[in-house]
Amino acid sequence: MGFQCGIVGLPNVGKSTTFNALTAGSGAHADASNYPFCTINPNVGIVKVPDPRLDRIAHYIKPKQIVPTTMTFVDIAGIVKGASKGEGLGNQFLAHIREVNAIAHVVRCFEDPNVVHVDGSVDPARDISVIDTELIFADLDTIVKRYATIEKQARTGDKKAAAVFGVLAPVREALEKGCPARSLKLSKDEQEIIRDYHLLTIKPVLYVANLDEKGLHAPSENNHFQAVKRIADAEGSKVVPICGALEGEIAALSSDAERMEFLKELGVGETGLDRMIHAGYELLGLITYFTAGEKEVRAWTIIKGWKAPQAAGVIHTDFERGFIRAETYHFNDLMECESEQAIKDRGLLRLEGKGYVVEDGDVLHFRFNV
Repeated sequence: MGFQCGIVGLPNVGKSTTFNALTAGSGAHADASNYPFCTINPNVGIVKVPDPRLDRIAHYIKPKQIVPTTMTFVDIAGIVKGASKGEGLGNQFLAHIREVNAIAHVVRCFEDPNVVHVDGSVDPARDISVIDTELIFADLDTIVKRYATIEKQARTGDKKAAAVFGVLAPVREALEKGCPARSLKLSKDEQEIIRDYHLLTIKPVLYVANLDEKGLHAPSENNHFQAVKRIADAEGSKVVPICGALEGEIAALSSDAERMEFLKELGVGETGLDRMIHAGYELLGLITYFTAGEKEVRAWTIIKGWKAPQAAGVIHTDFERGFIRAETYHFNDLMECESEQAIKDRGLLRLEGKGYVVEDGDVLHFRFNV
């Protein structure tokens, strides 16, 4: 599974500029201009997830190719207050992010008289509230359309409908009070029961605070960033500080060496993309395992806690259906032993069955029969 992230925000907060910087090299591009609604059609960019462990594994395995896991960004048109009632471009574009894993909410945290703010001033708390409200209205619309039918079915004794209605009723109540569905902290089973509704406010939110260069170096001194952080902390969400303008400059450099040198000069250890990926993985409880052989060394993204057959199913459903066992060692074992043969000689290669919980950094070779 790849990590899919929908990007939302008001017009002119740096949403499309951020998208272009993060997805540079993917072939995707979003218009980024100093006027509202310059993004109309949804933009999709698939980027490689940087993981230095891939190159280190390849150093010893010597594959023909290295294949990183990927992250998909979906950038939609800017949302304004009243979008649910047709203001601006309306909220018709929200359908494009209903099936993403998480939402990245880009919030403007910089002052610039040359960049118009759709509401006339920079106020992160207000801006976040506007987007939350529109997403809540969109979810309410989705629920209301089907609510009477599911309620009627539940009252006739339909067990499946009763289970859905049992979750949907409190969600609707929360939404009508202006609270996102995620505020209910539904269990995984409860979320699965209403998964077909693809509610936007049930998704984890990653706040992306778009700062100027000064703010990036000292976010603790930026009142706008601190406002976003307070909201994120209260929700149990993550906030990632970036500078969209600098990310664009970094993306324009032609080599990794140039990018690393530029980051060093800026005094930051990693790009905004890297920070977003790390925060996103932590937010969603994602980990990475590897497959390694002469053909390729490849990274795979799974949910923490998944067992070996589920992890195998990410490669192909046949792997999960016919799972027999997994030959397993850890990335650290390879770094210490420097070859798979040495790992075997030292007794570090394990045979794991269906109950094995995959760990981040595991290198797996699946045995299956269908």
